[in-house]
Amino acid sequence: MIAGRIPSASGGRGTCPAIIIVVLSLAIATSFALNFPPLSSRVVDQANIIEPATRIAIEQKLAELEAKSGIQIAVATVSSLEGQDIEPYANELFRSWKLGEKTKNNGVLLLVAPNERRVRIEVGYGLEKTLTDALSKVIIANAITPRFKAGDFSGGVSRGVDDIITVLTTDASEWQERPSLRLDNQQTADPANWLFLAALFGLITMLIVSPTFRWLFFNTLLNIMVSSGGARSGGGFSGGGFSRGGGFSGGGGSSGGGGASGSW
Repeated sequence: MIAGRIPSASGGRGTCPAIIIVVLSLAIATSFALNFPPLSSRVVDQANIIEPATRIAIEQKLAELEAKSGIQIAVATVSSLEGQDIEPYANELFRSWKLGEKTKNNGVLLLVAPNERRVRIEVGYGLEKTLTDALSKVIIANAITPRFKAGDFSGGVSRGVDDIITVLTTDASEWQERPSLRLDNQQTADPANWLFLAALFGLITMLIVSPTFRWLFFNTLLNIMVSSGGARSGGGFSGGGFSRGGGFSGGGGSSGGGGASGSW
């Protein structure tokens, strides 16, 4: 069950306009309440847990990746999630920073919240079939959290970035042979039909019992509707990379909640 995934709305019951207004108001209020750090570079270390030399090395790798492929990866450490779960926080931060190209949505966010001991890989729409939820989970479990548990935040972030880049730039037939970047066959096997029904039941249950999930679900749906309207109206596009003033900026990309989270 991945938070933020949106099932087909065809054939569903119509949503009361009053409910849409309430949900939209809640989403707007929550967005304004969160104090996101500005996107000043490819590594925004608000929590001050990454060594300077490691930060420089990571930024160089990410700049080279974007120059070659257009894929835009950002690393963020925050001093607080401000009472939010990491999934909606990461999704809103990704959208605020607009990582990835607008036409390709090829951005990735690696978010670390050391005070809450939570980490998440948030993946843009365009990369979800490559950097899957399962692979994101493996990277967190194998490369990142073991180092965080040992107090090596710089090593965990660096190794996590390396594995994300490996998945995004290596042929699938090659990384499937790498033990550090694959799941067991039982975990990667295609789910049976009953799993789909179980997932559907789980989605309905989460919408009922979890206010955070419900907020993320409807907020993502509304954002997609707004984005689709903007695309049809021919909205402008601001390219990613370094701006004229020398600061780093997003390229207009978006995410729908793909990725994975972990703790240590």
